[in-house]
Amino acid sequence: MSGGASSRAPTYCAGSITLPVVQTGERIVVGGPHFEDFEVGQAVNDAPALTLTAGHAALHQALLGDRLRLPLDAELSREVTGRDEPLAHPNLVCDVAIGQTTGPTQRVRGNLFYRGLVLLRPVHIGDTLRTSTEVVGLKQNRPGSGTGLVALRMRTENQRGEPVLDFWRAPMIPLRDPEAVTGHAGSFEEIPKELDVEEVGAAVPAGWGLDRYRELVPGEHFSDVSPGTVYEIEGRDTVTAAPELARLTLNVAMTHTDAGASAHGRRLAYGGHTIAVAAAQAVRALPNLMTIVAWRSCDHTGPVFEGDVLSTELTVEAVHPLEAGGFVDLRAVTAAERDGKGERTPVLDWRFLGLMA
Repeated sequence: MSGGASSRAPTYCAGSITLPVVQTGERIVVGGPHFEDFEVGQAVNDAPALTLTAGHAALHQALLGDRLRLPLDAELSREVTGRDEPLAHPNLVCDVAIGQTTGPTQRVRGNLFYRGLVLLRPVHIGDTLRTSTEVVGLKQNRPGSGTGLVALRMRTENQRGEPVLDFWRAPMIPLRDPEAVTGHAGSFEEIPKELDVEEVGAAVPAGWGLDRYRELVPGEHFSDVSPGTVYEIEGRDTVTAAPELARLTLNVAMTHTDAGASAHGRRLAYGGHTIAVAAAQAVRALPNLMTIVAWRSCDHTGPVFEGDVLSTELTVEAVHPLEAGGFVDLRAVTAAERDGKGERTPVLDWRFLGLMA
């Protein structure tokens, strides 16, 4: 841009969402859309693709300490999956996909839920992920709250154009004018609340050697897990390096890196960080969990901040046998203790399907 100030304000585009910006001379203020800027049907496809590397896997592991065997053990992964490249951790895959969708949700105050998430095929180190985002619903919150919910559908493909993920989330976005009435009153009823286990079963790779996994790995496997079992995991985890996980996964939501952009006056930890900690704790209870295949639902029941100490109770709600091994239907309820007060605040209610041999 050259010359003096224009008489007409320019625009900044994120996909098909056109955002007003402020121009003074040659200075353009760039930021994400406010709630008023969203319309149902808008599509955003401008997120950079990301090729997963051993570096991504190592930093993700360092931040979360997850003991899931296949992403850690290249030899075991090769024996079971038939691929030379190690399996990428399913939470790393989900975190990248979510991060790729945060361009239009940079102003997010919090993410209320994830639904219908199924890892349609495994992702390995070296695969490239591309994610597109569609606005499928809008609901303004109560008058005076200055916020609204944007229902987004995310679809992720690999470098071969094969579907990897197809799911929904609902970020809370502030209005530009807190007193504005947009008329958006979507019910979000079109977003599925339940998964079909048979459909999820189709996502289990036919070529995986579950029998081989049982041969190579000692301990309890699918047939040893009983519905109704509750695991109270004593080992807690302190949330650290929260901005680093957001940056690793291309998450540009301002609330995760800037306390001034948070509704809480302090940086809000990315919701995927809480989920990944709960997953790492779940693997301590079920050390032979092979991978996570789907999320039935995921509700953030409270905010999480840097320094919070997280603890999880894991319940086996059901088991679903497959031709070999099966799914364990799990519910992780996570609470946070903060500021040394000794009080436990609910922060996560996550129901997911894990594969065991």
